[in-house]
Amino acid sequence: MSANILSFGRIRSLAAVMAGVIVGSTAASAADKVTFLTSWFAQAEHGGFYQAKATGLYEKAGLDVTLKMGGPQVNGMQLLLAGETDFMMGYDLQVLKMLEQGLPVITVATSFQFDLQGIMAHDHVAGLGDLKDKTILVATPGRTTWWPWLKAKFKYTDEQTKPYTFNLQPFFADKNVVQQSYPSSEPFQAKLQGVPVKFFLFARDGYPPYGTTMVTTRGFVDTKPDVTARFVKASLEGWKSYLSNPAPANALIKADNPKMSDEQIAFGIEQLKALKVLDSGDAQTMGIGIITQARWNATYDFMVSAGLLKPEVDWKQGFTDRFVKTLKLSM
Repeated sequence: MSANILSFGRIRSLAAVMAGVIVGSTAASAADKVTFLTSWFAQAEHGGFYQAKATGLYEKAGLDVTLKMGGPQVNGMQLLLAGETDFMMGYDLQVLKMLEQGLPVITVATSFQFDLQGIMAHDHVAGLGDLKDKTILVATPGRTTWWPWLKAKFKYTDEQTKPYTFNLQPFFADKNVVQQSYPSSEPFQAKLQGVPVKFFLFARDGYPPYGTTMVTTRGFVDTKPDVTARFVKASLEGWKSYLSNPAPANALIKADNPKMSDEQIAFGIEQLKALKVLDSGDAQTMGIGIITQARWNATYDFMVSAGLLKPEVDWKQGFTDRFVKTLKLSM
């Protein structure tokens, strides 16, 4: 009898231990691990994702998110397709080119309602249509993205262009030179040098792609739709929070990219707010993060007309609005 009681007691103890192990294991594995690869070194334009990490929005959504910086030597699409990252910061033209090659990538949301690419010019220039007598500095990637659009839109010529090497001295030295630019980058450097400039956003003249999108593979969306939905929602909530109180994200941005100064981050946030990157256009009525068929069709039309994409590409496979349209998040 005593042996039976002892045996029963041992069984109860073992069961309690096992229950603790199971509970501990469940708690430890409750958060879904997600890796997100940015397009460049950490900066204000990535702030929403860093904010979601810093303020616990990802954790609240049941996600354990690792943010990895991109850079000049990082091939994000290659890493995505190899399964080295779950999501990447993408670009519509890039996604359409991948579809052309039969690669199953898909955009699930956008951070910005337009691409931030533009032209920086000296302050006597009136607009994008005022560059016929100017030398235009274009980096190599721009020649297969925005330059064909700008050239066709305003009847410019390849002869006007020279390579942009990310050195601003040619621009500073010659008032007849204009160059490609992002609103928070080159204009900030010009400000430090005391050079008055104007920035002209391509989107204001109809350049159709979205900016700072969230891209994954169709396989990930099909097998992990709930993880995708939670990542999109928490990231967009991060963007809302960042433009309200950016301090938590900024600390992480500077930890990842120590060369990023407080002054440049502040300048970047100022530009993002002034341009209304999150809540302009369709986002005003459909919520931040929204992507539409009309805009993707416009990007497809531009690429085909510029000879950048084969007409037979099924552009509708490049995006889905299913993870955003029901959220209707407003600023």
